[in-house]
Amino acid sequence: MSVEHLSKSYGRRPPALSDVGLEVGPGITGLLGPNGAGKSTLIQCVLGLLRDFTGEATVLGLDARHDRLAIRRRVGYMPEVDALLPRMSGVTSARYLAELTGMSRRHALRRAHECLHYTGLTEALYRPCEEYSTGMRQRLKLAQALVHDPEVLFLDEPVSGMDPAGRDEFLGLIRSLARDHGKHVVWSSHMLPDVQKVADAVLVLDRGRLRGSFRLEDLAGASDRLRVEGTGDVEGFHRELARRGLSVEAAAPASGVPETEVGRFVRIVGGVEGGPGSVLAAALASDVRVRSLSPVVERLEDVFDRLIGVAHGSAAAAADRP
Repeated sequence: MSVEHLSKSYGRRPPALSDVGLEVGPGITGLLGPNGAGKSTLIQCVLGLLRDFTGEATVLGLDARHDRLAIRRRVGYMPEVDALLPRMSGVTSARYLAELTGMSRRHALRRAHECLHYTGLTEALYRPCEEYSTGMRQRLKLAQALVHDPEVLFLDEPVSGMDPAGRDEFLGLIRSLARDHGKHVVWSSHMLPDVQKVADAVLVLDRGRLRGSFRLEDLAGASDRLRVEGTGDVEGFHRELARRGLSVEAAAPASGVPETEVGRFVRIVGGVEGGPGSVLAAALASDVRVRSLSPVVERLEDVFDRLIGVAHGSAAAAADRP
């Protein structure tokens, strides 16, 4: 998927998308942003469901304005809202959608059974969709999106309303679609911990603008901080670290017990240009026994908050200028 200078407005309201440019590669890409960020609008523009936008959008080399039907044959879409067909069972609705793509009735029925079984609805194949729970409806929507064996899947808030166990199982399905079946998955969500569990890359939208993009594997190597745990002369250890040009960020003691009472410390050491060796040298010089020394892996929530916070801070600063 490729987007260049894409903008979309609804009447006189602020633009839903403003000059967005991005590239989506293989694997699972998380499309993140708060409510109203423009995530659903972006997906609908790319799929050709909305055509009155400016800029360019392509999927699998197909133009979103002029190749809408060709895109739909090769792309699966799981919308955020319910996609129930009245008075149809799960297998009948999935089969009907498969037939709309040009499959024969027999082939469509077989694919409907396969996809509903894959998404965990084997016991509810012939139940009316109106009787499905929230989690079952989400699974049905995924089966409907998969029934024509698409190359790319667009999932809009796919685990919304699901209980923790069902959500974890659904995340496993998404991971399997990419790893085992070679699907490209674009996953719109505001549930950052879920995205961090399965996504390969992330795009962050806010107020209709792209705020950042990165691969999740880069988070582990992006931090220059170490977490140190041990016992001994805490103040002396800090002095030795400072003498070596290393800064210290204090962390709360375990279970809320003051460090002075337990002789224990947990510290984040920043700016570790000298590497772990400098930290261990400082510990040796201050007679501190280090129990653990590990890199700090930045959480997706931290990066997201920083990107959104910087964007909002820039907007506020611009508003304050005369």
